[in-house]
Amino acid sequence: MRALVQRVSYGKVSVEGQVVSEIAGGLVILLGVGHGDGEAQAVWLAEKVATLRIFEDAEGKMNLSARDVNGSALVVSQFTLYADAQKGRRPSFTGAALPEVAAPLVEKFAEMIRQQGVPAGVGVFGAHMQVEIHNDGPVTIWLERE
Repeated sequence: MRALVQRVSYGKVSVEGQVVSEIAGGLVILLGVGHGDGEAQAVWLAEKVATLRIFEDAEGKMNLSARDVNGSALVVSQFTLYADAQKGRRPSFTGAALPEVAAPLVEKFAEMIRQQGVPAGVGVFGAHMQVEIHNDGPVTIWLERE
């Protein structure tokens, strides 16, 4: 399971012009599910993301988590995190899990984020989404759990 975590001042997901989820500040998490991923990876990654200290404290040091700053999370499924472009010009996505495996794990991940004390919205699995991200910093962290 792979997550591209961005500290944001604002995030929004729209489908066909309709806002499906929006946060004022916190984290936008682009989440990919690969073959062999299961609940254990989702639980580990959710705990890691919720407690990742990438928000500034009073001294300007990154010592606080989304949970500490009452931030929210916006979870967006993104199978393209498993793109393999080593050969040719067209990426292969064979490393990404099938939708029937990935969709429940994305939901499980979002639920685990909520259980960690971080309110979490989600995009629409499999939909063509417009994602608006106001990266704050910018701070972007790549996390992976095999």
